[in-house]
Amino acid sequence: MLIQFTPEINKVYFINQYTLFLITSGTGGIQVDFKNYYNCIDKAIYLEKGQYIKFLSGDFLIQKIEFPDEIVFKNKEFRVLFKHLISIGYIDFDPSNDFQKIVNQTEIGHIIDISVRQWYCQNPFHANKEEYQVIFDAKDIIDEKYSGNITNKELTAMIDRKEYDVLSLIKNKIGISLKTLMSGKKLLESKKEIAFTDKSIKEIAYDLGYKDPAYFARVFKDNEGKNPIEFREGFDYKNRDLFSQDIMELLQKYHTKERTLEFYASKMNLSPKALSRKVKDKMQVSLGQLIRYKMIDTSKSLLSQNNSIKDISQELGFEEPNHFSIFFKHYTGETPSHFKNKKYKN
Repeated sequence: MLIQFTPEINKVYFINQYTLFLITSGTGGIQVDFKNYYNCIDKAIYLEKGQYIKFLSGDFLIQKIEFPDEIVFKNKEFRVLFKHLISIGYIDFDPSNDFQKIVNQTEIGHIIDISVRQWYCQNPFHANKEEYQVIFDAKDIIDEKYSGNITNKELTAMIDRKEYDVLSLIKNKIGISLKTLMSGKKLLESKKEIAFTDKSIKEIAYDLGYKDPAYFARVFKDNEGKNPIEFREGFDYKNRDLFSQDIMELLQKYHTKERTLEFYASKMNLSPKALSRKVKDKMQVSLGQLIRYKMIDTSKSLLSQNNSIKDISQELGFEEPNHFSIFFKHYTGETPSHFKNKKYKN
């Protein structure tokens, strides 16, 4: 069943069933498993059980579908949608095209089947279908055995694909080593335990297969720049820090006219250095990047309303329309004219 809702800002939504999120409108970013993502409009994002999603501003409109477990993994090809490797996977969609019609009218098994075909057409890691199955066989084992400190040799022995060099395949296609993929999974699960439970750091370390809690704390700090206690306090799961909402509201109001760190620092009653550090810490990007993301969101919205490129460039403070066109293509990969024509062809 398709459910439409407006999510609460900074609320952690835990995924208890395999779920499709259609992000149909909104500004700002989302957070999935401690990673922030921007420019998420018109994305179909699949999340599996055990993940979470958080919306970093208050004006998103979301549609979601929750899938019964037996539908999702009846076909191993479906794993490409749900078992993310180095970032969340997504399908581009347009509210006016056939994908939206399928979501509104078709049985949920067919929705996943159509999405898998789109994902393979998108082909983010430039692999063939057989190679993807080998990669996701490895991901399945990592997700099950991450706390057991298994070696590369042990893991590859569990994959019945002797015709492939699994280590080289993963490195060449994903761009990271199998060891990094395994350590990333262990780090993610440690962050979830630290952020969302009241377990002691010692207990978490032992649960994750570390024999020495002090060594676990050092490994964690090397990766996150904070020790586990600092990470727990900084995530602010229960109090829901509104810093992200405040800065996004300022960007919503002023981004077409004001682009300096000093301006937003004065509005937040912080020094420019403190604001820069806090934005990077809370939102994992710079303020300059947030401003550019917001400008792209606004320009896409204005293009979809059939505003002229000249008018949009003036609205966003560009001296010349061609300056806006260069900016837009640099950050989206297509010209404003192409984006507008694509929207109106559907």
